[in-house]
Amino acid sequence: MAGRADTRGAETERAPGWHVSSESDSSHSQGPPTGVGAGRTEVRDLGFQAYESTWDLMKRLRLERKEGKIPDTLLLVEHPHVITVGVQGTDGEATPSGIPLYNVERGGKATYHGPGQQVGYPIVDLNPRGRDVRRFVHDVEELVIRSVAPMGIEAARAEGKRGVWVSGKKIASVGIAVEGWITYHGFALNVNTDLAYFEKFHPCGFEGNVMTSVEKLLGRPVKLDEVKPHVIEAWNELFSVQA
Repeated sequence: MAGRADTRGAETERAPGWHVSSESDSSHSQGPPTGVGAGRTEVRDLGFQAYESTWDLMKRLRLERKEGKIPDTLLLVEHPHVITVGVQGTDGEATPSGIPLYNVERGGKATYHGPGQQVGYPIVDLNPRGRDVRRFVHDVEELVIRSVAPMGIEAARAEGKRGVWVSGKKIASVGIAVEGWITYHGFALNVNTDLAYFEKFHPCGFEGNVMTSVEKLLGRPVKLDEVKPHVIEAWNELFSVQA
């Protein structure tokens, strides 16, 4: 099973963690919108859901956010086994067979999603945030850092590397897309993920054994429900107040 994204527009910026595209219309060219969303946000917990249906949903919500029909929204979801490949491709590397693969709009290379991973897709209008993509990616990483801190995990950014790291190990991947200055795609935090799946290829261009998880670091069973409230709290701290 495979899919390929229609990026709808010319690329205007490319960096390891994100991909920015333009659109043919100019609805956001005259400054911030005045529709729904100023000063409030929403969280939608999708539970366990297939990647393709979630991908379709985030693209639809991106358009709704652009039209001012919804506020900035965070989708929380856990996926069955899937490989996604960002705009930087795979460098010709073979990805694991027997796992659905999708070529998508986000920045970065190939990565794995699966059970035990808390995935978050922020649908955010960057117009009121100064159209600052770098700051947005920084804030997404900060969201993950704050999410694991209450559990005693001291996570951080790594110089020259996208994502969130703990003592040289990567606990979360970050890859976003921006179209019409609205973000989609997002982050994937390994909670009790089976890390063996990462060792079948080079996730985000790294050796598979670079990945770690909340459960591995704490040395005890950890469910997504234990982490999710911290993710929501961090989202509200960073995104509920207009920048």
